[in-house]
Amino acid sequence: MKLLIHGRNLEVTPAIRDYTEDKLTRAIGHFDGMVKEADVHLSVARNPRVPQQTAEVTVFANGTVIRAQERSENLYASIDLVAGKLTRQLRRYKDRHGDHHHSAGHHASQTPSLAELAGEEAVHGSLVEGKEATLPSRGVRRKYFAMPAMELEQALQQLELIDHDFYFFRDAASGELQVAYRRNHGGYGVIQAKG
Repeated sequence: MKLLIHGRNLEVTPAIRDYTEDKLTRAIGHFDGMVKEADVHLSVARNPRVPQQTAEVTVFANGTVIRAQERSENLYASIDLVAGKLTRQLRRYKDRHGDHHHSAGHHASQTPSLAELAGEEAVHGSLVEGKEATLPSRGVRRKYFAMPAMELEQALQQLELIDHDFYFFRDAASGELQVAYRRNHGGYGVIQAKG
């Protein structure tokens, strides 16, 4: 498994890297090679009055993105918590997809690694030479991703796997964009355009 570890407002020391690799390898290792790559972001809050240290892990399992995030006052505790949460999410994913009986020859698509995506178009030379750094406009962060059509039930499963409060998807029946979200008092809701 390929493990990418990034630090924000902290230096990823060999001790932190080894601890993170050990915990996540054990957490993910039980799932029969289902996960090929994991992206880990470790961060420390800049405000000394808020002792918040965060561990966020995104894994790519058979074409599905699964995300877990945990915060605590101790980075090692955050890593422990996120490893446990990731194990539970992967178990839930495996249980849901392992119970289905597919027709002969049907397999889930594998997520390509970053090396496979880059192919022969590798970058040579400096990407920043001769360029001036500029900040993006405040408060706006754009994300782009493929949005295949899916049923509401699939969107709710994705919502559980990514550990967010909402999931934006294209409805298979209507082709319309919709948002599935967790309600504060339990259950789910769907936001869709009127008319």
